[in-house]
Amino acid sequence: MSASNSDCGATALSPWEAAMIELFVRAAALIGLPRSIGELYGLLYCAPQPLSFDDLMARLQLSKGSVSQGLKLLRQFGAVHVHYVSGSRKDHFLPELSIKRLIRGFFRDQFNPHLESGHQRLASLEEAVANESDPVLRAHAQQRLNTLRTWHARCQQLLPLLMTVFGPAEDSGPRIVI
Repeated sequence: MSASNSDCGATALSPWEAAMIELFVRAAALIGLPRSIGELYGLLYCAPQPLSFDDLMARLQLSKGSVSQGLKLLRQFGAVHVHYVSGSRKDHFLPELSIKRLIRGFFRDQFNPHLESGHQRLASLEEAVANESDPVLRAHAQQRLNTLRTWHARCQQLLPLLMTVFGPAEDSGPRIVI
């Protein structure tokens, strides 16, 4: 039996699936991600078999664009993987179930770019502070900028420690069902 069941697209969400998906919707909102991200991951998490793009669209009643963008972001985070299904020409998707990999992917994609660009942003702020004509405001702004530099330095020290807590990156290559 193929992992993509044509009836899957027409199947309404069961109460436990809806409750589970709502949990992931709330988690996504907590970290500033759109509702559709939580819905997609939640449905994949609930599914006993890999789901196709069309399955996700139909079961969640999401637009093609929402599913496409959501899967792209989830794949970027390492939260979902393309899964080969024998006999099907469609891509199917599975959720990443390792909390370590999920957290590593989120930190890597959300925090690293901000930390890396932090030096440039701090330099731009320093220039803006130096151009402040009011000496009282300039002194205040310089204190705040120094605080930001301290925060930036501490985050740069903390992120590698967090990454080691969640273990080394493991290759989670393609999964094959025959």
